[in-house]
Amino acid sequence: MQWQDEGIVIGVRRHGETSVVAELMTRERGRHMGLVRGGRSRTMQPVLQPGNRVDAVWRARLDEHLGDFKLEPIHLRAARLMESATAVYGVQAMGALLRLLPERDPHPHLYEALDVILDHMDDPVGAGELFVRFELAVLNDLGFGLDLSECAATGERQDLIYVSPKSGRAVSRDAGAAYADRLLTLPPFLRPEGSRSNDPDSLLAAFRLSGFFLHRHVYEPRGLQQNTARDGFVQAALKALVRLEDKSSETGA
Repeated sequence: MQWQDEGIVIGVRRHGETSVVAELMTRERGRHMGLVRGGRSRTMQPVLQPGNRVDAVWRARLDEHLGDFKLEPIHLRAARLMESATAVYGVQAMGALLRLLPERDPHPHLYEALDVILDHMDDPVGAGELFVRFELAVLNDLGFGLDLSECAATGERQDLIYVSPKSGRAVSRDAGAAYADRLLTLPPFLRPEGSRSNDPDSLLAAFRLSGFFLHRHVYEPRGLQQNTARDGFVQAALKALVRLEDKSSETGA
């Protein structure tokens, strides 16, 4: 058995004295693992850092075997990703999300999304919004997608500001007024009109929204704890956004 594909490194663990088992999110074959012989060498260590995009050739006698990876670098961005807390936590948190999916199950749109987000981790506003959308995309692929396109009660597509915690569907301002204390907030950038979020409150509401449904539908039923890297990413993204707002205010003054 042999195939070739692009992949993004999401994890590595030691195997013996000189080798490692690399975990990749591949474009066509989903999350896939393989043995990299000599993976602990000075040549390979910089390549096998989370976030790097590589060309992968996988070989095994049988499809169900672990197999061997031969990896060549395509885009080495790990050094840049290590420069900010947002990026460091973000890479770990997205890797943890991808591990919720079955191994070797193709999700090409998640591969593309991961690649884009990793290139925008130095933008605190963009990184936070993209991360939330990534969480919602993973939820959708697990069979628990939210319907934020119209009001669950009236079918209206305007003035959607809530999400029902029971159905995962959007609710309009008027329809949800009497139950506002029991509904989740739908931040502006996730509404059908797609207005951009530029404040910490909107971003925090988005993290709470995706986190609520991940806990209810995925972590709790599986007896799992949410990966701590997500908390680190949320705090880092919010702090970076607050600093950006403070700097803008000082410049405006």
